[in-house]
Amino acid sequence: MIRLRTIIFGYDWFLAIVVFILTAIGIAAIYSIDLSRGETLIYFPTQVIASALGLGIMGISGVIHKTRYASSARVLYMVGLLLLMGVLLFGTSIRGTRGWFRIAGFSFQPAEFAKVALVLLLGWWMSKQGRRFDKWEYVLSSGLAAGFYVGLIMLQPDLGSASVLLGVWFLLLLVSRVKKRYIFGFIGIGLVVVIFAWFFLFKTYQKERVLNFVDPGRDPLGDGYNVTQSLIAVGSGQWWGRGLGSGSQSQLHFLPEAQTDFIVAVIGEELGFVGIILLLGMYYLLMWRLVVIARDSNDDFSAYTVMGVLFVFGIQMVVNIGGATGLLPVTGVTLPFVSYGGSSLIMNYFLIGIAMAIYRSNQGKEC
Repeated sequence: MIRLRTIIFGYDWFLAIVVFILTAIGIAAIYSIDLSRGETLIYFPTQVIASALGLGIMGISGVIHKTRYASSARVLYMVGLLLLMGVLLFGTSIRGTRGWFRIAGFSFQPAEFAKVALVLLLGWWMSKQGRRFDKWEYVLSSGLAAGFYVGLIMLQPDLGSASVLLGVWFLLLLVSRVKKRYIFGFIGIGLVVVIFAWFFLFKTYQKERVLNFVDPGRDPLGDGYNVTQSLIAVGSGQWWGRGLGSGSQSQLHFLPEAQTDFIVAVIGEELGFVGIILLLGMYYLLMWRLVVIARDSNDDFSAYTVMGVLFVFGIQMVVNIGGATGLLPVTGVTLPFVSYGGSSLIMNYFLIGIAMAIYRSNQGKEC
């Protein structure tokens, strides 16, 4: 009985409720999108099942002692590396990206697991430095660890996931207070890599996304169509929205990829400005709670790992909403807990479970 009570009361229920609300908003939006596709629901059942699996994984991962995550970080990283290599050879291509394993009707995206594995590895590696982040060996080794993942994901190609992983590594460098010359050096290297990738790695559709971001009016009926329709949808929602299932842009299929890249436009059109404020408010509470857990951590692994979790969610939120509103190029990054995608949702819950385990340790409630 004491052990069960410790498990139940050891969770950060405030964080859990915030995640539940975000998931509920996403499920409602996805149900609305499904209504426009006939009597058979396509996305909604899958998202509900993924939510249930995610909750189970969060519950289990939340009671695992944080030292097990630290000790298994290298193994999980290698598993992620093998999965990313394997998907290039045996994976299924969807919309030109070979990034999914498809088994018995279910799909799994290794890039989502890679986010979890990289966060744990960087947290473990940073904890081993004795806060001597001024050593160039630390910067190089952590950069190589992230670079292997980024390189393999770019070969799929999946620019969005690669950008998220690279951003997590770079932001963790910033919070670890490495020397400024290292930061400027990697910014310079990054610019060279971007230029090289533009001419030799980027696909035509990826270049078009960037060009249309710079000049939205250059192809309003082609590659610029998606963002234009997204802005129309957000604007037409006004204060209170048109109601679930009543948005013309999403219901009449003017809004492509409404369930993933542009789901915030669906929320804006059908739930209005109030719905957008609710969504952003939940993300603010999510980020704030993770900052509190990181601040209260009593060891470097815990603090840096939770900050890594925060950066994964924060980068994806900014990139997804920025793309849907024309503030950033569209890269196919999902909106955490809201966009359709089983692999993404389950791995997001896994990350929350890791944060829960660290919160439990901070409170002295380990099982």
